Amino acid sequence: MIASLPLTEAAAARLAVVKHSASTNAELRAASASDQWPHLSVLLTDDQRAGRGRLDRSWVTPAGSALAISVLLRELPASLDARGWIPLAAGQAMADAVAAQLPGHDVGVKWPNDVLVDGRKICGILAEATADAVIVGAGVNTAMTPEQLPVETATSFAALGVDADSDRLVADYVQALGAAVSALAAAPDALASGLHAAVTERCVTLGQEVRVSLPGGDVLQGVARRLDAHGRLVVDAADGAHAVAAGDVVHVRAL
Repeated sequence: MIASLPLTEAAAARLAVVKHSASTNAELRAASASDQWPHLSVLLTDDQRAGRGRLDRSWVTPAGSALAISVLLRELPASLDARGWIPLAAGQAMADAVAAQLPGHDVGVKWPNDVLVDGRKICGILAEATADAVIVGAGVNTAMTPEQLPVETATSFAALGVDADSDRLVADYVQALGAAVSALAAAPDALASGLHAAVTERCVTLGQEVRVSLPGGDVLQGVARRLDAHGRLVVDAADGAHAVAAGDVVHVRAL
């Protein structure tokens, strides 16, 4: 069971720590119908039993081995284009929070929002919109042993020999995410808010050869060059440049 979280209690508008949850995103979505859950409310567990990741993949971990964190965002940018940056902002915020506890390691974001440590995934993020809010769910491998890691391309704090400070991790993440969304809402766009630059700096996909499985079933391969003003990944392929809004990205090799 998660211990006392004084830093997170200070960072969150409301904090609910539950012993277990089928899905913290689904639970927070249901709770958000009440005005008792304000902007930057957080629902947290270390025992999520039926979580979902991107592309509707299941995300289930042994109890006590990972944190499932869902954050409710109500104070949103007016522009729908700007709201499209929220998942990237979450990835950048979590990467900063993870990096603060892993000095000497290469921490970055695989587009759009998977957090990698030394090239291996430590966190996945899923943002879901409601009629008037966005719920951002994050799953962080904290105490997962090397034997418990689901794939060879995954990692955890424990596998890296580090005892994660969960309170600091969640508080740092919530504060950074809240600040990024506030800046995005106050600025004309992601460029002016500074978010474009911050995400670009953390994005380890840029400069790599990638293979992107697109929603329609096509596969695009080329070099990831940059993020455009809408947060799309611009890939230089044999037939020219493509701006990818959604897709499953595999890093083929670094150039």
